[in-house]
Amino acid sequence: MSDLARALADTLLEITAIDSVIGQEKELCDHVEHRLGRSLGNSHLIRFRDSLVVRVAEKPGAPKVALVGHLDTVDTQHDGPARIEGSRLYGAGAADMKSGLAVMIELAERVDLAALPCDLSLIFYEREEGPFDENVLGPMIDHFDLLRQLDFAICLEPSSNELQLGCMGSVHATARFEGQTAHSARPWQGDNAILKAAPFLRELAARQPREVEVDGHLFREVVSPTLASAGGGRNVVPDLFEVNLNYRFAPPRTPQDVVDELRQLIGDEAVVVPTDLSPACRPHSSHPFVQHLSRCGVSSTKIKQAWTDVARFDQVGVPAVNLGPGVQSQAHQPNEYTELPLLEDGYRIFHKFLSELPPLS
Repeated sequence: MSDLARALADTLLEITAIDSVIGQEKELCDHVEHRLGRSLGNSHLIRFRDSLVVRVAEKPGAPKVALVGHLDTVDTQHDGPARIEGSRLYGAGAADMKSGLAVMIELAERVDLAALPCDLSLIFYEREEGPFDENVLGPMIDHFDLLRQLDFAICLEPSSNELQLGCMGSVHATARFEGQTAHSARPWQGDNAILKAAPFLRELAARQPREVEVDGHLFREVVSPTLASAGGGRNVVPDLFEVNLNYRFAPPRTPQDVVDELRQLIGDEAVVVPTDLSPACRPHSSHPFVQHLSRCGVSSTKIKQAWTDVARFDQVGVPAVNLGPGVQSQAHQPNEYTELPLLEDGYRIFHKFLSELPPLS
């Protein structure tokens, strides 16, 4: 194992051993703040709640680039503490996305900052794994002018070192079908709210993914019922049936466009109440920094068939993409792990990207 590989593994083990399930990020934020304060100097760090902006290299006039990673994890079950077994590191968040955080930390401490051709910031933030409105990256973008003035941002979500362009938007909405209660022995005396939803649910079952081409890349729009509730007793015809609809949609459509479409699909049979609205992000495939990054050793390039915080940057005019060393398929899994060789590969991709960044024309 090379010195770099060992350092990356040690850093990942160190931060994975610190529990940071969503809402409990303070200890990890304190740890990262102390470590980077010691190596870079506290003047480079700005604390925001339990999140950090780290001004790694300030270069007036140079392109402004940010590497972005969330501190929180989901609450999953694990057989033991964070540990290394062979070429894998096990622990909560090992893939999503403490692998990315480890690469960010090691880059800040190892790269030749004086030689960097860019103004580099690192963003460590909290509450990514919850609802859109509770994610602290949003308030950070509102608060810090720097984040709205970036020329480029990379979110280090786990992608197994695959460059993933753009992202799907996501709308969660509750469809409320109303009927009238009755005894289940005499259903004709009522109006079964579940049965009122049947035509719409059959329509969803028959609906095929809709392919949308954006900048030469195909996004697949899908709408799925994911949660349902009804009734107050086994022998009562329900007067209310609620189903959560999750619509994943392509840019350049907006969440309101999707809510309007859902209302048209359901018509007068139900009331549609939006509950969580997340915008989509364009691929930015022709941007010179995206093209440069694609040549820095990434495993492949695809669109992101999910939602990530790149959309927040796109909303304020900052081109952003997804790229991270964590094993994508391990995100949110019990006994989550990541492959340690991906960390060293990821580090070298980011080092090449940052060190050889071309000027913006």
